[in-house]
Amino acid sequence: MDTTAPAPKAGILDIAAYVGGKSKIEGVAEPIKLSSNENALGCSAKAIEAFEAAKAKLFRYPDGHANALREVVAAYHGLEAERLVFGNGSDEVFAFLNQAWLEAGDNIVTGEHGFLAYRISALACQAEVKLAPEPDQRVEIDALLDLVDDRTKIVYISNPANPTGTWNTPEEIAELRARLAPHILLVIDEAYAEFVDEPSWASAFDMAKDADNIIVTRTFSKIHGLAGLRVGFGYCPTPVVAALERIRLPFNVNLPAQAAAIAALQDAAHIEASRQHVLTWRPRLVQEIRAMGLDVRNSAGNFVLIHFRDGDEAARANEFLMSKGLIVRHVANYGLPQALRVTVGKDHENRAFLDALTEFAKGLKPEV
Repeated sequence: MDTTAPAPKAGILDIAAYVGGKSKIEGVAEPIKLSSNENALGCSAKAIEAFEAAKAKLFRYPDGHANALREVVAAYHGLEAERLVFGNGSDEVFAFLNQAWLEAGDNIVTGEHGFLAYRISALACQAEVKLAPEPDQRVEIDALLDLVDDRTKIVYISNPANPTGTWNTPEEIAELRARLAPHILLVIDEAYAEFVDEPSWASAFDMAKDADNIIVTRTFSKIHGLAGLRVGFGYCPTPVVAALERIRLPFNVNLPAQAAAIAALQDAAHIEASRQHVLTWRPRLVQEIRAMGLDVRNSAGNFVLIHFRDGDEAARANEFLMSKGLIVRHVANYGLPQALRVTVGKDHENRAFLDALTEFAKGLKPEV
């Protein structure tokens, strides 16, 4: 009798599993978690109230098309409701796109430090992932286009980008779209859009309205603080919606998540408070970290990325911060072993982080 265990299809076990930001430190009861770009202010009280109210209906299936949420999102962003596809986080929208468009031998193109979720589901479709160099940790349009070939089906760009915090201008996005063949999908991930205050940035929603190949994605995990409920959406051309709705599993966005997302989007005060908290602390973090002699880039997200001299120094900084009860994100798996990503936290968390990093930086030998 053949005792060989069942095996997954070729390539699955070669995929590096996604590893999220740490949330625990052994021996520390309540660490300060600044590793996952979560909203420092939490979620809206109105969202919690809606979540609580939904518990009486947990025996019911959710609306499979998220119609109430669809109408609220469409009105809020000025979009056509029928062009929205909802997912269990925007990650699931990426997976839908890869599943619907990629076959073995096809490829996606993205920046070398781009969000890992784009790659995982593409590899699961037995497609190739082409990573364009980002010499200044910023997506370069020419570098992306240099990798596009006749098997390219999707180009992914994060704007603003995670984990680098960099961004691309509307002119650059327009150039990328103009130079792409019309049959190639251009997916623009705007997970951190609400934290941008750069005048040189703009959402791609308007560009996507008249495009046949542009998808813009958003999430409720960041500005709305609903990371634990997993709600995201893509604004897609109608033919793309038709394809994705054929493979979207029924009831993929749960009932409490839909209710909380509707309430969160309607809480303008919480959205603005969350935004202003980041806009207040992000430049302060950058300024104080630079004053320590460390390299930190300007960021358009709710985080900053600190570059150390090498991977060993970054690892030592990470261990030191953990010894102080602070969890940040070592982003070696994004091709940045020399960097730590730090989420903007609550006031006291940011101060604790700055105090600890100052102590570590004082122990570094100056460059000669």
